[in-house]
Amino acid sequence: MIKFSESRLAKVKEIIARYPDGKQKSALIPVLHMAQDDFGGWLDAPVMDYIAELLQIKPIEVYEVATFYSMFNTKPVGKHLLEVCRTGPCMLNGSDDIIDYIKEKLGIREGETTADGLFTLKPAECLGACGYAPMMQLGEHYREHLTKEKIDKLIDELRAQAKN
Repeated sequence: MIKFSESRLAKVKEIIARYPDGKQKSALIPVLHMAQDDFGGWLDAPVMDYIAELLQIKPIEVYEVATFYSMFNTKPVGKHLLEVCRTGPCMLNGSDDIIDYIKEKLGIREGETTADGLFTLKPAECLGACGYAPMMQLGEHYREHLTKEKIDKLIDELRAQAKN
C-alpha cells in the first residue's frame, strides 16, 4: 500500500495548512515533489490517486499537473536523470548535438533508460540558464557549457560512483 511515513505525512499536512480552507489543491506541486522523492523517483497512477485522496481533489486534477510539468516523471527513470535543454539558445549552442551524443554513447533514445538503470535521457524545455548553453540539469545541479568531453567525464564519474 502506498503511504507516506508518519513524518512525511506530517509535512504534507503542514503544507496543506498553509492554504485557506477549500484551497488545498494549492499544495499539489510540493506534495507531488515529495511523492516523487519518496516513491521511487516517479509518479504512477496509484501514487497520484493517493495524492488526490490526501488533498481531497479528483485524480484527474493530479494527473493534469503531473503530466504537464516536465519536472515530474510518470514512468520509471534511471538513478541519474540527464535533462538536456533543447530550447532556442541551447539549440543554437549545440544541445541537439549533445543529445545525439548522449543517445549514441548510452545506446538509448530520448525518454529511455539504460539497461543498468543508471541513466535516463530526458530533453527539457527551458531550464533558465541560457547564458550557460548548452546545459543540462542533473538532479539539483546544472551542468553548463556542455561538450562531448564533459559528457564523457560526467558519465564516467557517475558510473564510478555506482560501483562504490
